[in-house]
Amino acid sequence: MTTRRWPDENAGPGAFLRADLALVADLIPEGSRVLDLGCGSGSLLAYLIDHKGCTGTGVDSDHENVIKAMRRGLSIIDLDIEAGLPDFADNTYDTVVMSRTLQAIRQPRRLLEEMGRVGERVIVSVPNFGLWRNRLSVIRGHMPISKDLPHTWYDSPNVRYTTLTDLEAFFAAFGFEIEQRIPLVESWRPLRRGVRFANLLAGSAVYVLRRR
Repeated sequence: MTTRRWPDENAGPGAFLRADLALVADLIPEGSRVLDLGCGSGSLLAYLIDHKGCTGTGVDSDHENVIKAMRRGLSIIDLDIEAGLPDFADNTYDTVVMSRTLQAIRQPRRLLEEMGRVGERVIVSVPNFGLWRNRLSVIRGHMPISKDLPHTWYDSPNVRYTTLTDLEAFFAAFGFEIEQRIPLVESWRPLRRGVRFANLLAGSAVYVLRRR
C-alpha cells in the first residue's frame, strides 16, 4: 500500500496532509459518517468533508485546536475523551478515528470499548515502542526520542508505551478483530508488504478494527 500527498488547503497554500493522516483518509470510504477523536485543528476531518463527501464531528480538549477547527467551519466538541463518550449514541458513526492518541489515554480499554460502541469501524494509529531503535536506546540507558516518540520522558503526554505485539493482544482481549494492519516506517510511509518482523521495524502502525 502506498500513500499519496493529499493537499491541506485549510492549512495554507502548498500545505499537505500529514502522511499518516493521508493514509487514514485512504481507508475511509466516500460519504462516511466520521468521528475524529483528538482531532487537533481538524486537518483530517476537513479533508474528508472537502474531498470525500464525508460528514462528521471532531473532538479535542485543547482550546487552541478547537478554535482553529471551528474557524474551518467544522463541527467540533470540546471534550476530554478520558471521560468516555457518554454524549454519543450507539452506532452513530461509520468510522471512529483516533490518531496517535491511545498512548496518551489513562484508561485505553474503556475508550476503545466506547469507540466500538459508537462506530461500526475503529481506526487507530499508535507509536511502536518495540522498534529496534527504541530497544537499542533503552539498552544504552535512555528513553527513546524519535519522530514517533518526540518528547523527553519528563515532558511527554504519553502515559502508555506498547509494542505492536502487545497492542494486538490488547485488541483481541477486548473483543476487536483486526481488519487491516499497516505498519509504518519512521517517515510514516507503509512498510513494504510482506516484510516480516514488523514489531521490530515499524515506528508505528495504523489498525482498522471491528467488534467481534
